[in-house]
Amino acid sequence: MDPLVIVGYLAGTLTTISFVPQVMRAWKLKETRDLSLAMLLLFAAGVILWTLYGTWIGSLPIIAANTITFILILVLLGLKIKYT
Repeated sequence: MDPLVIVGYLAGTLTTISFVPQVMRAWKLKETRDLSLAMLLLFAAGVILWTLYGTWIGSLPIIAANTITFILILVLLGLKIKYT
């Protein structure tokens, strides 16, 4: 596998799993007051654009990481709405 692709997968994995502790914390504590709705919405929009970009250039690491990140953001948004 191309080293550049490996770096892409590693970067995508690290940035994606960085959301997991926040999702787990919000889920466990049923508390999302510290999460900015504006930040989540803007980040979600950026992640969608990154996914589109990855699709256009045919980069599976970008597509995979941002698709999973978008799902995690949706979970956080759902928890934010539920626990408001």
